[in-house]
Amino acid sequence: MPVWNIIQAVNDALRIEMRRDPRVVILGEDVGKFGGVFRATTGLFDEFGGDRVFDTPLAEAGIIGSAIGMALYGLRPVPEIQFADFIYPAYDQIVNELAKFRYRSGGQYPVPVVIRTPYGGGIRGGHYHSQSPEAYFAHTPGLKVVIPSNPYDAKGLLLSSIRGEDPVIFMEPKRVYRAAKGEVPEGDYTVPLGKAKVVREGSQLTVLCYGAMVHTCVEAAQLAEKDGFDPEIIDLRTLLPLDTETVLESVRKTGRVVIAHEAPKTCGYGAELAAMIAEKALMSLEAPISRVAGFDTPFPYTLENEYMPSPDRVALAIKQTAQF
Repeated sequence: MPVWNIIQAVNDALRIEMRRDPRVVILGEDVGKFGGVFRATTGLFDEFGGDRVFDTPLAEAGIIGSAIGMALYGLRPVPEIQFADFIYPAYDQIVNELAKFRYRSGGQYPVPVVIRTPYGGGIRGGHYHSQSPEAYFAHTPGLKVVIPSNPYDAKGLLLSSIRGEDPVIFMEPKRVYRAAKGEVPEGDYTVPLGKAKVVREGSQLTVLCYGAMVHTCVEAAQLAEKDGFDPEIIDLRTLLPLDTETVLESVRKTGRVVIAHEAPKTCGYGAELAAMIAEKALMSLEAPISRVAGFDTPFPYTLENEYMPSPDRVALAIKQTAQF
């Protein structure tokens, strides 16, 4: 079984699905011969040609609007937004059109569009190439929001997303695009949407995370373990739909919760997690829910490492919550 990084896993998923289903097309800025700014679409233009893998103008609203039209006429487009920070010009197309077609048509017109986009900090990209906008889309009924943390999940979740009938925002953690490596089957397999994964079993408290932050939390758990703490780590994998069953089962077992994400703290996705836990498992809690997040500022360039939650910051939250 090959050991791949996330870029290789995404590329393989796209290739497998394009070979399997001639309706799948890829569009976006520089996704053709160039293979994408992160090389996620390398080689696909050569194999499938310019009718199925093609470059677009630098116009995100046009990219997504075109993809919506393609899907309504029977294709399965996988548009790429080069950085998640650039998705905002297409926000109206995503929220007011893409997310609502199935509902407004009474289920007659599904729009199977999977929007791939790299998100998050860690590459010295500054405030226009480092944002984490997942909460905007998790707030939108009609969308699914998927965020893998490793190559195996990236491939399996992407294949599940493309084969579904609903629009998906597929956010890829670019900080670990090449750093996160693991064994990935070369053949066809899927990872179901809406199912979280227990990355580390523990008994003392629950750590909820997703994307690149999973790796940060694993490091934090190793630091906390040296001092005798035993955290359980859950990789959510999909934010919408959320696997509330796995989350609540862990919370009821441990009684304590730490939530970690890169996005700003106020109204970040961690706030929804905290509210859901308070509504459904309040009597199981033995300490206040702790959130470790980015700060309520634009993403800084020179202070990137201070802004993003570090293993030390998460480990401190683990210790303080466990000792409450």
